[in-house]
Amino acid sequence: MIGGRKTPEADGIVYDAYDGNWVDHRAPARLRPLLRLSRADRPIGTWLLLMPCFWGIALAANATGGFGWWDLWLVIGCTIGSFLMRGAGCTWNDITDRKFDAAVARTRSRPIPSGQISAKGALVWAVVQCLISLLILLTFNAAAIWLGVLSLVPVAVYPFAKRFTWWPQVFLGLAFNWGALLAWTAHTGSLGLPAVLLYVGGISWTLFYDTIYAHQDKEDDVLIGVKSTARLFAEKTPQYLLGFLVIATTLMVLAVLAALLPNGASGRQLLLCLCGPLVFAAHMGWQLWQLDIDNPDLCLKLFRRAQKAGLFAALFFAVGAIV
Repeated sequence: MIGGRKTPEADGIVYDAYDGNWVDHRAPARLRPLLRLSRADRPIGTWLLLMPCFWGIALAANATGGFGWWDLWLVIGCTIGSFLMRGAGCTWNDITDRKFDAAVARTRSRPIPSGQISAKGALVWAVVQCLISLLILLTFNAAAIWLGVLSLVPVAVYPFAKRFTWWPQVFLGLAFNWGALLAWTAHTGSLGLPAVLLYVGGISWTLFYDTIYAHQDKEDDVLIGVKSTARLFAEKTPQYLLGFLVIATTLMVLAVLAALLPNGASGRQLLLCLCGPLVFAAHMGWQLWQLDIDNPDLCLKLFRRAQKAGLFAALFFAVGAIV
């Protein structure tokens, strides 16, 4: 038993998968180990990877006079690419962490430690996902293509970060928020200051939500020697999270100002876009108010709701570009 739930290794279901998810109930049996490696049964990570892409597209549209038909493909391409690259990154993470995962109650049901697939088979699957993502990336402009290729560096490094630093969430943030840079560049043709501000603000957001997530495993992490901000901050976690909330929100506000003010945005457009970071901050504040770092189930529940903060910001940016 884990947290009052039956461990599901026998039937291949991963412990923290969503109840009733399509992978475990509708996907062909032969594909289930691959889809579980890609976390298709736990879609929150895809959402968290996708949100900075939406920020970048929508804020770039505000800076350049609105959306065009090309942006529809950017949204579709980034959505598919986020699913695939999140899957490739998670597969790579599970390959490198397979010994750690076997020693942690919450993760020993994952496909590699539970014996559903070999490490070599998982590596092939990671390469396949990367190659399909590359085909999508090649439809973007040259600057965005190079940024996309460069994104593989933080993706490759992240799984090892917990071995040498107390701040592995920073490395996760470097990888997960790359879409803000890439999507802005795919729309505008070049990298700009607003995208960089969004990117750094997103890293602070990742520190916020992934520290909450990491509190699920802190006891096991102590036993196996894995580092995390949850262990580093310990009882001071709420204070640190408040700091990350302020930093993320401030940088998002600055990104809005840097995108809109030089381009003669209307007062209504500016107000709508500034509502994005304010609602973003309000949702994070709600998560912080609810948080109990000694309740693993609650930590997982709050983490699964993290994407709503990013989605609210993206929606206000999008409306600002339309009006």
